[in-house]
Amino acid sequence: QVQLVESGGGLVQAGGSLRLSCAASGRTFSNYAMGWFRQAPGKEREFVARISGSRSGGYTYYADGVKDRFTISRDNAAMNTVYLQINSLAPEDTAVYFCAGDRFNSVGDRRRVYEYDFWGQGTQVTVSS
Repeated sequence: QVQLVESGGGLVQAGGSLRLSCAASGRTFSNYAMGWFRQAPGKEREFVARISGSRSGGYTYYADGVKDRFTISRDNAAMNTVYLQINSLAPEDTAVYFCAGDRFNSVGDRRRVYEYDFWGQGTQVTVSS
């Protein structure tokens, strides 16, 4: 069973940057598509970014409004870590950030929570103004 552990969150001032990491254990997941979601207090979990499986080209997809500031990538050498680089952080980016895996569809633009079948516990990102 694959387990995901996010790290890298924290408190940062507006305009700063963070790099979130998502480490997988249990088995290699290089050909799984991986996604990042976030959930702000009182709001639904929302899609942020997705990267297709390494053998499927590693294509990336982003939510509107973040594509200029967020970059998703994966560690092809280790093949078990996915990153989310966030630049120019703003208070509205405050949320718990989750990584998630899509075992059954290594390609394609999939943005719904139910399309991902395993999740990490999340890492808190708080941006102060």
